[in-house]
Amino acid sequence: MWHRPSGDDAPRRQTTLSGMAERSAKSTSYPSPSGGSGPARAIGEPANLGRRFIALMIDWILCLLVSRLFVGSVSEGWAPLVVLIVEYTFFIGLFAQTPGMKLTGVRCVSVFTGGAPGIPRTLLRALLLSIVIPCLIMDDQRRGLHDRAAGTIVTGTPATGGPTAG
Repeated sequence: MWHRPSGDDAPRRQTTLSGMAERSAKSTSYPSPSGGSGPARAIGEPANLGRRFIALMIDWILCLLVSRLFVGSVSEGWAPLVVLIVEYTFFIGLFAQTPGMKLTGVRCVSVFTGGAPGIPRTLLRALLLSIVIPCLIMDDQRRGLHDRAAGTIVTGTPATGGPTAG
């Protein structure tokens, strides 16, 4: 049975509407990738829609090939979709990129940390993506409803190396 301590040694919490609003704003807000200061610069600019679409097509072709190994025919419409959900959940959750994203130079990162979003978030993102409608409704940062719900953003891959000035 849960017991609440009483007396002078019991911690007292005073919850006010303004305190709850402050905590809520802190937990739901995130840095804008296009301006501002702080972690926003580490996340990067939103990825080009053309590169995102090409990455999705590459991943879809891979899903068709993989699902054919398990089902034997791509006429089973659910099989490639299940493979896509598993692929997106695993690769984005752990590595922030699917094979298609790697080839096109985009990645899907957490808006809170700038790193891989983790399995639970990307499972939610993949399930919503499979419905199609959430990804068609985008905000000014090119984040679909599936990205907003999962707390993710698709950005360009950061440059690693390259020519140096001098």
